[in-house]
Amino acid sequence: MTEREKMLSGQLYDPSDEELAQLRRRAFRLVEQFNRLQKEDTADQREILLALLGGIGENVTFRAAVRFDYGCNTYIGDNCYFNFNSVFLDCAPIHIGSNVMAGPGASFFTALHPLLAEERNVRTDETGRRYNLEYAKPITVEDDVWLGGGVIVNGGVTIGRGAVIGSGSVVTRDIPPGVLAAGVPCRAIRPVSEADRMMF
Repeated sequence: MTEREKMLSGQLYDPSDEELAQLRRRAFRLVEQFNRLQKEDTADQREILLALLGGIGENVTFRAAVRFDYGCNTYIGDNCYFNFNSVFLDCAPIHIGSNVMAGPGASFFTALHPLLAEERNVRTDETGRRYNLEYAKPITVEDDVWLGGGVIVNGGVTIGRGAVIGSGSVVTRDIPPGVLAAGVPCRAIRPVSEADRMMF
């Protein structure tokens, strides 16, 4: 099994593997090109995102600067908006539904490190090469979700359809559909209801 296969299946893997390093370098180059473009260069932005991401729908906007670890492990639906400084550590797949909005600094962290120090610490192989091991868990954000500014979504989390996540929240476990949730750690506060309607 390759290190990439281990990474995508949630097993411990060596992130210094050459195949993974090449994928990260490719993503870095594409992201740097994207971040140099002006907001009005929508056709060029779209071309880069098509090359970078695993899948992308129509009418998707990223405000620069944006960061991806791999890009190819991120899948985004239609009509999504990501404000300035979004970060996607997409070692495991990140699936974003349609009609998702994310405020400035929203971050999606699939990468994880072992809790035991002896598993987490840098090690040396028989050739003298130094490396460490990590693992990753996927993230799913379903349709119609709004993530406030500075939200952090951790690996292994699903945010249910229509949920609203308050600014600055750290999402460490699943959030059910149709709720307002906030906090550190993030938790459901109440359902989003007709009482929240602003257009009468």
